Amino acid sequence: MFERFGEFDSAAEINETAVNLRKEGDTDSLKVLAEENGIDQDILEAFINGDILYLCDDMSAAIGKIEVEAKEVKCAEILGDWVEYIKAQCMERPEIAGMVRKKGKRLAGCVAEILKWSFKHQTTVDKEIMKAAGVTAGRCTLGIPGMATAKRLITDYYMGR
Repeated sequence: MFERFGEFDSAAEINETAVNLRKEGDTDSLKVLAEENGIDQDILEAFINGDILYLCDDMSAAIGKIEVEAKEVKCAEILGDWVEYIKAQCMERPEIAGMVRKKGKRLAGCVAEILKWSFKHQTTVDKEIMKAAGVTAGRCTLGIPGMATAKRLITDYYMGR
């Protein structure tokens, strides 16, 4: 995931490395840096050409990290929705974006916290709903958090609460 450059703690660290690589004319390494950190190729090209001063800001660095991690952690259906909630939190709340980028904070860890909550808060599904769904089991439970709860869990994980 972060094989060549390692995990950066902030957008500032990514930018410092990127600026130095650009000064050295090392576009091959810049491409690797961008790929490892989920930076869009169009942004990279603008940076290489000198059209923009920095490769990323806190939000794009956080979303890039999440997208890179999401490729390694298979998140389908509701898990994929949770990943989108995390990205939305990065766009809405700069403090979350900064914390997502921190070393040691992982998408898998955040999704795991939501999943733990889900198992602890299972509720019994009403018999009428089970019947309508064609479920013949004697009992059925479900524990998926609503969006507000998921956002709280995301905040708690990334902010270290």
